[in-house]
Amino acid sequence: MEEIFKSIANFGFPIVISVYLLIRIEAKLERLTESINELSKTIAAMGK
Repeated sequence: MEEIFKSIANFGFPIVISVYLLIRIEAKLERLTESINELSKTIAAMGK
């Protein structure tokens, strides 16, 4: 029984932290992608 708890402590916590960080980074990546697309459109419009 103790081994199960140790496994959960060793693997569960890092997995939860990783998922949390991935969710936070995903939102920022989406905003960054939108900004890059807007910048591309602006640059293209300036070149005309």
